[in-house]
Amino acid sequence: MATFDEMWKDCLEPKDLQKGVPTLKCIPVVFSEIIRAALVFAGITALIFIIWAGFNMINSGGDPKKVQGAKGIMTYAIIGLTIVLLSFSILYFIGYVTGSTKCITSFSNFDIFKDPEKLKKICQ
Repeated sequence: MATFDEMWKDCLEPKDLQKGVPTLKCIPVVFSEIIRAALVFAGITALIFIIWAGFNMINSGGDPKKVQGAKGIMTYAIIGLTIVLLSFSILYFIGYVTGSTKCITSFSNFDIFKDPEKLKKICQ
């Protein structure tokens, strides 16, 4: 897998990280970074809410309303994380059914954008 600098260098004209101007080849790089950041953000957020719910449950002192509130927070954190992960699973499942799984998963391999013919072969 290409490093961060290699990914960006390949989509700039001229191929210089300091002076290069982004081209349309940068769109998959940007989307990949946004998706990666969104997954990390969703995971960290869910973890924080689960820890917070556990802390609230421990400190509830047996109060049924506080316990119920903590259970609700934990439930919604787990449901949210499940929805995020299922959305990516559904995307890959659709790709598998339609036969475009190689095309979908190849967007993480930025070497294919150097050769448009190779991308066409993969996505057909």
